[in-house]
Amino acid sequence: GPLPGPLPGPLRRTFSDRVDVVLLNPWAGIPVFLAVVWLLFELTTRFAAPLQGAIGQLVNVPMAAGVTWLLSLMGLGDNWVQGLLVDGLLVGVGTVLTFLPVMAVMFTALGFLEDSGYLARAAFVADRAMRSLGLDGRALLPLIVGFGCNLPALAATRTLPHARQRLLTGLLIPLTSCSARLTVYVLLAGAFFPQHAGTVIFAMYLTSVLLVLGGGLVLRRTAFRDVRAGPLMLVLPPYQRPHLRTLAMSVRLRVGSFVVRAGKIIVVTMLVVWVLMAVPVTGQHSVGHVPVADSLYYSVASGIAPLLTPTGFGNDHASAALMTGFVAKEVVVGSFAQSYAVAEPGSPARAGGLGEQLRRSFDESSGGRGGAAALAFMVFVLAYTPCVAALAEQRRLFGWRTAASALTAQLAGAWVLAVLVFQVGSRL
Repeated sequence: GPLPGPLPGPLRRTFSDRVDVVLLNPWAGIPVFLAVVWLLFELTTRFAAPLQGAIGQLVNVPMAAGVTWLLSLMGLGDNWVQGLLVDGLLVGVGTVLTFLPVMAVMFTALGFLEDSGYLARAAFVADRAMRSLGLDGRALLPLIVGFGCNLPALAATRTLPHARQRLLTGLLIPLTSCSARLTVYVLLAGAFFPQHAGTVIFAMYLTSVLLVLGGGLVLRRTAFRDVRAGPLMLVLPPYQRPHLRTLAMSVRLRVGSFVVRAGKIIVVTMLVVWVLMAVPVTGQHSVGHVPVADSLYYSVASGIAPLLTPTGFGNDHASAALMTGFVAKEVVVGSFAQSYAVAEPGSPARAGGLGEQLRRSFDESSGGRGGAAALAFMVFVLAYTPCVAALAEQRRLFGWRTAASALTAQLAGAWVLAVLVFQVGSRL
């Protein structure tokens, strides 16, 4: 037969091929992936956090003052209407607005990584680590983002291709210890374990990782037996410059969806909290002018406290703080300061005085085992519902039934873990 023609020369290696030699190698790819995640945290803390503070100041000062002034002109100043609009509705709207920079920065960063072609490489590198949970490498990024903030982490599950994998990842994200919980760890670790506070805080983050792994294994063997991480079939697109107009449109649509859907739940919840704190149950107080200890809110907290007795922190102060923590974890510290009356309005709380009050009440409710009770409280804060905004995002992504089931499971799991920590810790 005829002789074959000349063999083709070696294929030219593109720029993407040369970069992938490094990024797809586990020894180099994993450190690069961790560096990218660290950069995401830096963007949200250094860039988005100041914007959050500025929006909070705008809502709390000029907007609140403007609404108060308008109400006074209408003869409705200094009564329950002002409290409802300023301390209820406006605070709820402000809470939604303060999340916008975080969501916008995270969506922009994720969109940039996806459009540039890097996100597919990151999934490839992380794939082996996630297979024990029935997930593939694409699920690792939302879980790691959760250690910064659970809200954008839940939103990031939309990058996963399969609905059941999105749901499983979305149920595990609340177990990642977001930065808002750190304020609670710092307060309690400093008050009860001043010589080992750093070790205790590190142990809480380690506990969070173990909860994610343990929770994932339990869910995979029960409700998610059908979830299997098949072969990871990824098209590795060439590296390219993201299209800014398409990226901006995507970010605008995603942030807008959050504001419309999750924002309604956040505002309604904040209004409910205001009503609980504004309605008196004891004393001669008018609606909207009620000390915390005489409010319906504190009465509900007192009713919850006996349920927390096996955890060692079955006192009104702790139960009230956990109720406000349902709205936002960073409010737990302020709730403690308010219920102990350590802080006057407009003045910072005296950390030493607050720590002393915490030790006294936790020692009393735990029978002299305040340290074990404090550890149990931190574990409870880690394991129960992260915040109402995250719950609203779960509802938006997965529906009411799933969000309600997750809320129930989180509360039950947090109670069981806290009881175990206190009962074991108090005997050591």
